[in-house]
Amino acid sequence: MSAQIHKNIPDSAGLNAFDADRALQDLAWLYLEKADYTRALPELQRMGSLTQQLEELALTADKNPPTLQIRARNGADLERIHKHPAYMELERYAFGEFGLAAMSHRGGVFGAPDKLPPMVKYALVYLFVQAEFGLCCPLSMTDSLTRTLVKFGSEELVNTYFDQLTSQDMDTVFQGSMFMTEQAAGSDVGAIDTTARLEDGEWKLYGDKWFCSNPDAALGMVLARPEGGDAGTRGLSLFLLPRTLPDGSKNAYRILRLKEKMGTKSMASGEITLDGATAYLVGDPGQGFKQMTDMINMSRLANGVRSAGLMRRAVSEALFISKNRTAFGKRLIDLPLMRRQLMKMLVTAEQGRSMVFHTAKVLQASDAGDAKMAKVLRILTPLIKFRTCRDARKVAGDAMEVRGGCGYIEEWSDARVLRDAHLGSIWEGTSNIVALDVARATRREGALDALFDYCSTLLTEAASKGLMVGDVLERLTRSVDFLNAVANDGEREGEVRAAASAVYNAVSATVLAWEDAQLSERAGYAGDRLALARAVVAHKLTATDPLSETEAHEAADAALLDRALAEAELATPMAAQ
Repeated sequence: MSAQIHKNIPDSAGLNAFDADRALQDLAWLYLEKADYTRALPELQRMGSLTQQLEELALTADKNPPTLQIRARNGADLERIHKHPAYMELERYAFGEFGLAAMSHRGGVFGAPDKLPPMVKYALVYLFVQAEFGLCCPLSMTDSLTRTLVKFGSEELVNTYFDQLTSQDMDTVFQGSMFMTEQAAGSDVGAIDTTARLEDGEWKLYGDKWFCSNPDAALGMVLARPEGGDAGTRGLSLFLLPRTLPDGSKNAYRILRLKEKMGTKSMASGEITLDGATAYLVGDPGQGFKQMTDMINMSRLANGVRSAGLMRRAVSEALFISKNRTAFGKRLIDLPLMRRQLMKMLVTAEQGRSMVFHTAKVLQASDAGDAKMAKVLRILTPLIKFRTCRDARKVAGDAMEVRGGCGYIEEWSDARVLRDAHLGSIWEGTSNIVALDVARATRREGALDALFDYCSTLLTEAASKGLMVGDVLERLTRSVDFLNAVANDGEREGEVRAAASAVYNAVSATVLAWEDAQLSERAGYAGDRLALARAVVAHKLTATDPLSETEAHEAADAALLDRALAEAELATPMAAQ
């Protein structure tokens, strides 16, 4: 199948999302070692080729959300969540065929002798989410739960559950979840009142959890307060909650209902009540919040990857439509206002892509024991969660406009992408919460200083290859000074979001320039990353007068947009039926 057009309605169905994305090919080459790139390339191409098939499954799952059966026909407690076969097929691709929840924890996926680097996983998820967003939540929670369990859990717990958490066999794989939110404890985690009691040598949990994605997962990480524990986050401990006990009986917690949501309709989210549920302590008592933070941070990064993928899907569709649809006797790409709109979308989407892929590089170094990269990761993660996730909402909305009335129709991708994009700014911390976390990392942990030093090194590398990056360094320095001043002045909390946005934009321009310098060695590279860096400086880090005449940078914008459009596919007229 190939992209087609019928009566001025272009349809991109059948395009390979990887082959049609030259920038993704370039960045995979840049961020992966040669052996990993060689191993991952056919899998990336295969995932790209499945875009339409996965999209059809996702549309079906979206229209047929999961249902909760409370009781069996004989009155016995059941609490079974029924998932549509289309969703289960998506699970088979993600967990089984591609091993997306396993590859960061063991060898064997795609025949690799050892764990694959984060970039392989994130690049594949980046493609997968362009078709399906909802399933990516259970996927990332399983991935991050496994990481947290291995990092903090006892040897016995790890040995008991690791193989099932990393299985690619759909008959044996265990999915994970995270139960943290309560009615009185959303962003304020310290208000959690779920109680853990030690009864006959076993921990039993009592309380309600208000928003539980994937509530019937085989394993959940739960924050609870041991009886008599301190108030606030310091009194919380982390527990592993199995759905089924070792003797095969159902654990003592009930799924009360499923939520009816704006987006991610394919994936079940619900409420649970814990009635003395058996759980296993993970790590040290009273360290639960600190340990759960590791899981949350991994989920935040995954959230950023998903938001970047949604932006790419939106931009890809917008470029395709603008190249293949006409209005007023012209192609949409030849209309000045459309070109401005497309340019803004393109720059924002590429910022997000570079930020999440580069952070995957930083994560790999941090996990290898690099203390400085651990600090850089500490601040990059909330920056991405804050800005990339918010940007996805705007880009998705603008893309819907490009398709016009069809964009509002559910059989196209636009409406679902827009609905799903809004969740990125909510779960794992709202925009205000993660912006404050950026300030906290700056004030308490010296993470901003580490980030500035690291970015300065990247710009030095770019300059050594002949790139003129003085303007990027100047904006980076000013944005870092701004955030430092705000983070260390309690009276300026209202400026935290603006300061965090400035740093995000400056760091993204830095990373884009560095990418350009590295990619200059790759045959066929068009040189667009530096042009994108300069566009970030011009559009997002330079004051403009809204009443002024046309900006001087528009010629450069036009050249950048033309190259992006040149890569967009041409549709073939559909034969008369």
